[in-house]
Amino acid sequence: MKAPKINFSSEEVLSVYKSLVLPRIIEERMLILLRQNKISKWFSGMGQEAIAVGTALAAHSEDHIMTMHRNLGVFTTRKVPLYNLFCQLFGRRDGFTRGRERSFHFGLTEYRIVGMISHLAAMIPVADGLALGAKLKKENRVAIAFTGDGATSEGDFHEALNLAAVWKLPMICIIENNGYGLSTPVSEQYACESLADRAIGYGMESMVIDGNNIMEVISAVKKAREMALEGKPVLIEAKTFRMRGHEEASGTAYIPDELFQEWATKDPILRFESLLVDEYGFSRDTFKTIKEELKDSIKDDIQKALDCPLPDFDEQRELNAVYVDAKTGPTSPPAKENTPGDQLTKGFRYVDGIRHVLQVAMEADPSTLIMGQDIAEYGGVFKITEKFTEMFGKDRVRNTPIIESGAIGAAYGLALDGYKPIVEMQFADFITCGFNQIVNNLCKSHYRWSPPINVTIRAPYGGGVGAGPFHSQCPEGWFMQHPGIKIAVPATVEDAQIMTWSALHDPNPTIIFEHKKLYRSLRGQKLDNIPYEEIGKARVHRSGRDVSIITYGMGVHWANDLAIRVAEEDGVSVEILDLRSLAPLDIDAIVETVSKTGRVLLLQEPSAIMGPMSEVAAIISERCFSTLDAPVMRCSSLDTPVPTNTQLEQGYLAVSRLDNVFNRLMSY
Repeated sequence: MKAPKINFSSEEVLSVYKSLVLPRIIEERMLILLRQNKISKWFSGMGQEAIAVGTALAAHSEDHIMTMHRNLGVFTTRKVPLYNLFCQLFGRRDGFTRGRERSFHFGLTEYRIVGMISHLAAMIPVADGLALGAKLKKENRVAIAFTGDGATSEGDFHEALNLAAVWKLPMICIIENNGYGLSTPVSEQYACESLADRAIGYGMESMVIDGNNIMEVISAVKKAREMALEGKPVLIEAKTFRMRGHEEASGTAYIPDELFQEWATKDPILRFESLLVDEYGFSRDTFKTIKEELKDSIKDDIQKALDCPLPDFDEQRELNAVYVDAKTGPTSPPAKENTPGDQLTKGFRYVDGIRHVLQVAMEADPSTLIMGQDIAEYGGVFKITEKFTEMFGKDRVRNTPIIESGAIGAAYGLALDGYKPIVEMQFADFITCGFNQIVNNLCKSHYRWSPPINVTIRAPYGGGVGAGPFHSQCPEGWFMQHPGIKIAVPATVEDAQIMTWSALHDPNPTIIFEHKKLYRSLRGQKLDNIPYEEIGKARVHRSGRDVSIITYGMGVHWANDLAIRVAEEDGVSVEILDLRSLAPLDIDAIVETVSKTGRVLLLQEPSAIMGPMSEVAAIISERCFSTLDAPVMRCSSLDTPVPTNTQLEQGYLAVSRLDNVFNRLMSY
């Protein structure tokens, strides 16, 4: 599809020229500073400026743009303050991330710019979320995501484009095809004639454009924007060439000289100058004057940025930047309609508690929505969202394709747009497919640059139901070493309600691990007014004096059964500390219970190696060594995959060894 030509006045084309030249002027200065060792790294966009600048000129100010390495022109065209931008590029104190991130790995919400992470295609699903937010709010804006040719081979590229097409989102994806993914030529990256051809398979519109012709870029993006607003997402392949290395240190030895000679004649600035001379009658002296004026205009800001101090290290400030303060939150209103479980004669189940909270949250706040596989009419594999489409509509209860990464990335974009998205993992085991979005986008985003990211991921986990190695795992420990995510593991019906409600109103991303075996086997109290509790606080489940069992989730019930038995048979008083949260950990509560009893057993359902209790054991060793009357002992499941056969699984689970470990601890 070809975009129509746009007629510009002489004044307008001169303004376009200044926008096109400014990033080149800045880059030329940066390369000098690089040679002077005043900056450490540079990803050059020389020769590709027309794509970034043309896109920013064609977009409206309310449109979100997901930038990449070579999109300096987006920042300059959107009038980002140059002093702070230069400080960012130099890693100085007054940079936008205060030295926490490099070059363009950041965003600016006030300029509707969302910066990249190094995992490239990961930001395209985020554009889906921002586009969905615009669609739901019925706002006349689009989300535009840049990507390179290399990143089009990544899963997030395909997941995001498919989702945009299925949901008819106002999204534009622009491929800057500069011929090389770092050093790998496109001939070794894909076999189709054009990357834009892939749009056919998704049901998207597409264009192949000359990325070095700024007028064509502007025209194409304007046309794509019109189509996107009509519910037709567009894939644009902009053909261009990278005139320098992937980054300066990598060089260009792998690129044939004749390619440089060919593309030098297609330089977007030279071509635009020729157009201005031939069709608008400008003299070439005009261009020289403009360039000199632009060079002068950036001098003071560059020098000021070079003089700006490096960021000072303050440990507490850095730690405080990981999470948004979440000490207080609202108490829930009562549900407007009865929830399943209300009429049950045997009480209110764990699964009813979760559904109850989701229903109350959806009723109370229209910015809350749920996404996941089979969650709409089907109600999810555990039927927690059954009938939710009838109650809240398909805009807010959204089936996704099988795209864990794409769904989590879209949730991130929705959160940036002020929504409170909930993503259901069909089984916690499948969270591996969304791991990158969690640990590199959600976890790190606020510390790096972003406003609060309120994303809640629900993950049905755990064994004991004969579901085998791909539907029974306990992945909670996998996320503990990634600062920025909260990990809630409710063990009771009451906590299933309190912690779910709290997660939905915590301004930080949270994963709630819901034990599948407890869904319909555990009963408790329905809470009509659910209190908000800061995630990260443990609770003494059972008070005792002789020995502490520290655990969470299903382990609370295993420990409670043992505590009742040994109290009756041996008179041993067991204290059970339910951690409730694995990130943050309640270190004070751990120290208090161990100091009280002097003996501690750490009980977990996951296998021993690198499980959550390894960290708890280290904390106890460092902080409670002098109060211990016996070695810290762990009881964990076997270091094997979870077997499917129920008899094998029973032998696998930690509970089968609990009595033995407890007796060894007490006999020490």
